[in-house]
Amino acid sequence: MDAATEIEAEISSSSSHSKLAPTVFQPSSPALRRTLTLALFLLPLCVYIATLAPTVTLVDSGELIVAARTLGVAHPPGFPLYVLLAHLAAMVPIGNIAARVNFASAVFAATAVAFTTAAVFEAMMTEEPPSTPPRTGKKPRGSRSRPNAVVERTTGADTEPSTSIWASISASISTSISKGLIPPVVAALVLGFSRTLWSYATITEVYTLNTALICGIIFLLFRWRRLILRRDRKGTAPIQYDRWLYAAAFVFGMALGVHHATVGLVLPAFAVLVLRTEGLAFFTSRRLLKAAAVSFLGLGIYAYLPIAAFRSPLMNWGDPRTLERFLAHITGWQYHIFFQAKPEGVFRQLTEFFTLVLREFGPAWFPATLLLAIGGFTYLYRRGQRAVFWFLAVTVLANLAYNVNYEIAEDKDAYYLPVFLSIAIATGVGAHWLAQAFNQRSFNALAPILLVVVILVEAYSNYAYDNRRHYFIARDYVQNILSTVEPGGMLLTMDWQVYSPMFYMREIEGYRRDVVVIDINQLRRSWYFDYLRRVYPEVMGRAGDRVDAFLEDLKSWEHDPDLYQRDLSLNKRISQRFRDLILGLISNHLDGAPVYITRDVALFREGDRDSDWAGQLSQIYQQVPQGLVFELFRDKQFHEPASSQFETRGLADGSLHFERDDVVNVKVLPVYSSMLYARGRYLAAAHRDDEARECYRKASEFMRE
Repeated sequence: MDAATEIEAEISSSSSHSKLAPTVFQPSSPALRRTLTLALFLLPLCVYIATLAPTVTLVDSGELIVAARTLGVAHPPGFPLYVLLAHLAAMVPIGNIAARVNFASAVFAATAVAFTTAAVFEAMMTEEPPSTPPRTGKKPRGSRSRPNAVVERTTGADTEPSTSIWASISASISTSISKGLIPPVVAALVLGFSRTLWSYATITEVYTLNTALICGIIFLLFRWRRLILRRDRKGTAPIQYDRWLYAAAFVFGMALGVHHATVGLVLPAFAVLVLRTEGLAFFTSRRLLKAAAVSFLGLGIYAYLPIAAFRSPLMNWGDPRTLERFLAHITGWQYHIFFQAKPEGVFRQLTEFFTLVLREFGPAWFPATLLLAIGGFTYLYRRGQRAVFWFLAVTVLANLAYNVNYEIAEDKDAYYLPVFLSIAIATGVGAHWLAQAFNQRSFNALAPILLVVVILVEAYSNYAYDNRRHYFIARDYVQNILSTVEPGGMLLTMDWQVYSPMFYMREIEGYRRDVVVIDINQLRRSWYFDYLRRVYPEVMGRAGDRVDAFLEDLKSWEHDPDLYQRDLSLNKRISQRFRDLILGLISNHLDGAPVYITRDVALFREGDRDSDWAGQLSQIYQQVPQGLVFELFRDKQFHEPASSQFETRGLADGSLHFERDDVVNVKVLPVYSSMLYARGRYLAAAHRDDEARECYRKASEFMRE
């Protein structure tokens, strides 16, 4: 007999002595629950594999793959657990490295769906303590039938036996309602086909693993709560079931080793669940200390960061070998500037959040999922499932309180995944309420039909945006950029959408290792110079004096940035040394090979932090458009611009779909259109009007209204 069967037997024997209210559901068998959970793991996994990106994508994908493959240190907070698991995925000898790590995201997302299924099963089988009856003696609202009325209906006591197909369907639906099958199935499918989880299930990112761990913690806590509330109160000590609580605490500590911001925001909801289960006494007991100790054991995963840093890996962001750097890295010190608790910022973030929610589970004109979620929240509150209600509500409120004060681009939708998870669970409960209401009115088949329609509409709507089977945009972007860069050339950029996939293609696939590629933004981090000296020793050696001078100030600034805010002379000196470093790198390299800059470097704006050196750059050198980059020349003569023929699979041909705020529309398409326009202007200045008009025509093809 396995552990699950033993637990079920124990519950069955104790439930006859329980003083709790009778459950609404007939407990489904462990075998049925395991089978359904497995099915709801495999179904979304197959969908994710069918829509998986075949190669590197934009944003952090390239950098994370390099960190995983080389067992390095990724950007703050380092994501040690993710890096280790993604490293294992990268070792699987099937497909390219990027596709392997993309597949890991699909597995993590499917695991999240499976854990959601199991968690909702636990919640639906939990016998809540009986609520105190109203003192007025009036019947509470919504209590026109007994809690076990659904069970009675499914026994066939008030219906004639029938062999008709319709009767069989009705009986199956009623059985599904009574056994609590609808909530876990609907919640799992709604989450699995949601816009955000599906989108991150097809690329390299940390968020699907993060969501899987959160769902795993919820499952463990819900099971712990169910066992605690259904124990034999006359003889069974609650500590007997605390192994589930300690397992949740350990997973929580491990989960903090992925994306600790979103995981930590669910902690208040976990505390509420424990409070509703054991009361305040738990928080003054040794059991709390044990749970905290076990959680710290899981948190030990962060020991990976200094261990990896001491190996001097290729990707060693932050170089967290010292305590100061380690703490700065895991706390995301460099991102603190994005916290802005200003009314206008909060209002803007709330507006963006509601925009995300309206499209998360289907088209905005079909908010059926959100309506079901509202019904689910109402049902939980009015039918006595207050612990689950407050758990979901606190999860939503805590997440919103943090995110509306945090400004970040590109992947902000992933920060709301706990909210979307809560909505999915509430939708499952709302689906049960709908099926129950229709079943009581003999409209048995109508509710399942409506629920299937809701899920299919969601899946169809999101498929167009989440299908990345033909997503070659990042790879084509890199190849188009480097196609006009001559061997031995230097490319300077501040565009992460350029540098991240290019970093992967250079370091993992060995593509165009002859080109010197430098991210100007990363030059503001001392750890980056170790990487540059390792891969470009000659380039950094020629700029040795300027590098050493700037690093003197940079390391001092990293230790005490406020000092440079207080002392204007130090602030001026570090800015001057930064400018000298960049101009020196360019001047030195131009003596033997060409230098190129991306659009974002060339199109500076007055008042930007880079306007001093970027403005001087435009005065010293002529910037000639060469494909998707500008080449720097010391003279002012006409130079023949490179061809404007690009490989743009899925970018503007309609085969892939993007929202207006997608990074492709915001960061990539403008580069293609503006660089074609710049080429046209350059040719028009040389009186080559026909070629200029052709460039303008091509530029218009990349413009999105």
